[in-house]
Amino acid sequence: MPFKGKAETFNASIATLDIGTGEKTIRLGGQNVLPLYAFDASMENPPRVGVEISDEGLEGYTPKLLEYYAGASDVVSIAKKAAAMEGADFVCLRLDSADPNGKNTSIEDCVKLAKEVCAAIDKPLTIMGSRNVEKDGALFEKLAEALQGENVLLLSAREEDYKKVGASGLAYNQKVGAESAVDINLAKQLNVLLTQLGVAPKNIGMNLGSAAAGYGFEYVASTMERVKSAALSQNDTMLQMPVITPVALETWAVKESIVSESEVPEWGDMEERAIHMETVTAMACLASGSDAVILRHPVSVSKISALIGALL
Repeated sequence: MPFKGKAETFNASIATLDIGTGEKTIRLGGQNVLPLYAFDASMENPPRVGVEISDEGLEGYTPKLLEYYAGASDVVSIAKKAAAMEGADFVCLRLDSADPNGKNTSIEDCVKLAKEVCAAIDKPLTIMGSRNVEKDGALFEKLAEALQGENVLLLSAREEDYKKVGASGLAYNQKVGAESAVDINLAKQLNVLLTQLGVAPKNIGMNLGSAAAGYGFEYVASTMERVKSAALSQNDTMLQMPVITPVALETWAVKESIVSESEVPEWGDMEERAIHMETVTAMACLASGSDAVILRHPVSVSKISALIGALL
């Protein structure tokens, strides 16, 4: 007797989140099945792949990455090449230089650059700050105002600065990324706080935290799975926001990605290792519940985009 699988669908669904405007708009979420379960029901909005760039340019990039960005002399030209990368759906600009403990680039200069990048690319824009709570609060306010009408995603509002970042998104109709530290209760609490502030659930995306594969990633996977399960099976509206995971931020910092071949020849080529680490981690994030992953290398972006297309 042939086996007939029973489709597992839910009455609840993940909310949709639109980023960008006009023809370059992308939509995340909307599914009422478990991650990548396209065999149970069609997924109208497939997971998306973003490409991260830094306002500090190509410092520390590997040879093949530098080869891809050959001829890009400034951040705007780098952004154009990132947007044109095969498989790229959006661009994520990291304003690393704004960090007061680093270059401490002024808010005015950061805003000017973000506007130039947004105008130059034909893909939606997401923006990450300097990771400095005080600086980012003021920075995101000015970014939200300057980019009004562009429907950008501000990554991320944390417990320490959600009021400033959330209010900025609310005032200028931008999307807000709620960033928590790999904990379902913290994620829900932050979403509740943002909605109490007045940010509509449809304007919130979740960054649940990440880790490179092999570096405590089981906590990331279990948290994502619990969030998706509660959102779908329990119809928890405060956990139904799409998940965006900055994978590159973690994977390009671990030893497998930065230790040279001369130090550990048995590990093989350093850049190949980094690509594998980024790709494997992104795959695991998508299987666990990410609706979008942010990567760095064109090989990783191409592979993950192809994987999504093959599965859905």
